[in-house]
Amino acid sequence: MTWPVLQQSAYEQLAALMEASLGLSLSMARKAGVALRLAPRLQRLGLDSYEAYVAFIGSADGATEFQIALDLLTTLESHFFREPQHFDLLESELSRLRPQRLRLWSAATAFGDEAYSLAMLLSDLQQAGRIGADWSVLGSDVSERALRGAVEALYSEDRLRHVTPERMRRYGLRASAGSVGLVQMQAALRERVEFLRLDLRRPVDELGPFDAILLRHVLPYFDARTAQALVERLLERLRPGGLFFTGASEAFGHLSLEPLAPGAFRRK
Repeated sequence: MTWPVLQQSAYEQLAALMEASLGLSLSMARKAGVALRLAPRLQRLGLDSYEAYVAFIGSADGATEFQIALDLLTTLESHFFREPQHFDLLESELSRLRPQRLRLWSAATAFGDEAYSLAMLLSDLQQAGRIGADWSVLGSDVSERALRGAVEALYSEDRLRHVTPERMRRYGLRASAGSVGLVQMQAALRERVEFLRLDLRRPVDELGPFDAILLRHVLPYFDARTAQALVERLLERLRPGGLFFTGASEAFGHLSLEPLAPGAFRRK
């Protein structure tokens, strides 16, 4: 099938719309990927150009489609225990401190892989007597579609490839015969995780405070000014001494943060 060509003018209009609406930054390097992700939507809507699609999602009648476009452009494929060194550091810090109460926040949780990875780790630490029983995980995201998947907690085996066999036995539940290759998180684990639709550019004063906040692989989506404001807002919800994580390859610094490892910091 031949898709329409995403012209430079249409891409610039789309980038301007996303930046004005959400502070998202669509660089030229993402142009081909954006075209690929949105092409099926043009076919579904019967549109013959990206110009027509951009005009539609920017109109009052296109609010629902705008959310779909946002989902397609910002929801990344992920997997459990991504960047395992962060989970190792978190385990080490919590084992040293032995807190009796813990609140962790996966701030860009997408389909919940990260949030449930945190829940598995905390459950293991509780069972080992290294933390108390009063713990919970919050997962938030701007994508309604992703959050519906997170609540369902049904994942392909490939996304669980870094989960140990012991954890799979403890926390995974094989899906029905009609869903071959899928695993659902056990109900006891799901009960520990709450999901919330949240635009991180808005006030989050009602949340927290948290003992650790993970904001990984999302900052590159924003322009520098928006990203800085977003980080400032989240750090206000982090306890002094709490841990803050970004993607390991994301260059980042802040006066209130003590670097611990690539992408890992402690609030002073």
